[in-house]
Amino acid sequence: QALRARAAGSTRGVLEACRRGLDVLDDHRMTLGASELRARATAQGAELAALAQQAALRSGGPRRLLVWSERWRATALSAPPTRPPADPELLSHMTAYREIAARAEEARMEGRPVPALEREQRRLERAIRSRTLHMRGEARGDDTRFDVGRLLERLGDGVRLVELAVVDGRVQVLLCGQGRVRRFEAGSLAAAETEAEHVQAGLRRLAHPGAQARLPVVEAAGRRLEELLLGPAAAHLGDGPVVIVPPGRLHRVPWALLPSLRERVVSVSPSASSWLRARETRPPRGGRQVLVRGPGLATGGAEVTRLADRYRGATVLEHGDATVPRVLTELDGAGLAHIAAHGTFRTDGPLFSALRMADGPLIVHDFERLGRSPYRIILSCCDTARFATVGADELLGLVTALLPLGTAGVVACSAPVNDAAVVPLMLALHEGLAKGLPLPEALRDARSAMPDDALHRATGWAFTAFGAT
Repeated sequence: QALRARAAGSTRGVLEACRRGLDVLDDHRMTLGASELRARATAQGAELAALAQQAALRSGGPRRLLVWSERWRATALSAPPTRPPADPELLSHMTAYREIAARAEEARMEGRPVPALEREQRRLERAIRSRTLHMRGEARGDDTRFDVGRLLERLGDGVRLVELAVVDGRVQVLLCGQGRVRRFEAGSLAAAETEAEHVQAGLRRLAHPGAQARLPVVEAAGRRLEELLLGPAAAHLGDGPVVIVPPGRLHRVPWALLPSLRERVVSVSPSASSWLRARETRPPRGGRQVLVRGPGLATGGAEVTRLADRYRGATVLEHGDATVPRVLTELDGAGLAHIAAHGTFRTDGPLFSALRMADGPLIVHDFERLGRSPYRIILSCCDTARFATVGADELLGLVTALLPLGTAGVVACSAPVNDAAVVPLMLALHEGLAKGLPLPEALRDARSAMPDDALHRATGWAFTAFGAT
C-alpha cells in the first residue's frame, strides 16, 4: 500500500500505510520475550521505515522527519526483556557455562589445549539461547507516541539534541533545541563508517606507549568525521550540553574526538525517546554504592581501592567475593556501581559479551535478570560500549541491556584502553560525581584534568557517557 501511494504521489497515503504496517509489527514484537528476537524482528519494518523517512524528507518538515526517525529506532529498548529468575534449567545452563568458560580461560593462559572445553561452551551457549528465545513476552512496550513538543520542553533553551537520520545513504542532521527542530544535510554514511574504523584503529594504537606520532592522524580523522556527521550543524550547537542520537552503525564513534564536541558536555542515546525515559528515571532510595574489581587487570583495579576510601560504607567486591551471583545481588537496585574488569565483546553472539569475574564471565544475559539495574553504572573496561547492529536500527550489547532496566546513565568504553591511564580518569570522574555533577559533565571535566599526552587523551576519547544523567 505504501508503494502504491508513493507511485500515486500521495505522501499522506505513504505515511498512513507505513504507520499501520509498523503498528502491526509492534504488536507482534511485544509477544516475544527475548530482547534479541525483539531487535531482530524490527528488520521486517526496515523498508516501511525507510519509505516513511523518504516521504517525510520530501515533504520538507524537519519535525515530521524526526517523528519518523524515532518511530522505528531502538524500539527494542522500549520495555525490558522478560526475566525468568525462577527457570531452573536456564540457571543451571548459565552456571555450567560460567564454569566451563573459566576453565577454558585458565587453560589458554597455561598454554593447554581447549577444543573439548570450547565445544562444551558452544553447546551451553546454544542451550541458553534456545531457552531465552522461547520465552513469551509479558511486558508491554511504551505505548506513548513520541512527542516532539515534550522533547523540546525537556531540552529547554540550553541543551541541544542532535539526531542523525540516514535517508538514501546521506546523513540528515536534526538539531533540536530552543523550541524548534532544524535540518542540515551532512555527508555519506558509508564514508563516515570508513572514517570511524580508521579512528578506532588509531585509538587502539594510542593505547600503547610510544604512539605519539599517531595522534595528529587520529585528530585529522576526527575533523573529517565532524564534516561527515554534523556538517553545517556543528556551527549551531550553542554553548550547552549536547545529546547525540546516532544510527546504530555509528555508535562506535568516539564523539568527544570531534572538534566541536571536544570541550563540551556530551552524552549519547540510542533514541530521543530513550533519552526522555532516562531523563525521567528517578534514583532508588538509599543510593547504595557498589564497587567491583575483577581479576587479571594490569593495575590490579587500583581505582577500586581508592574509591573505597571515598565512598565510606560502599559494598566492595574483589578477589573471591567478586563472583557473578554476588555481584548481581549487590547491583540490583544500587544507586551507583563501578566495575573494573576485563571486558570482551562477542560479534558472533552480542548477548554473550562479558565482564570477567572471579568465577567466570558475567554476560549480558545475566544483566537481563536484574530486577532493576543500577541508576548509574561506570564500566572502566575495554569494549563495554561496543554493540551489534541488528534489525532495522537496533543495538545489542551491554549498555543497551542496562537502559531498559532502570539505568539512567552509563559510562563505558568503545575501544581497548591502557589500564594504567584509566585509573586517573576514573578517579577524576568520581570527583565530579562527588560534587553533584551528572555523568556526562563529570566525564568532560575528567578528560580535561588528564595529562596532555597522546596516551591519556586517547583514553579519555575512548569513554562515552550514555543516557541522561
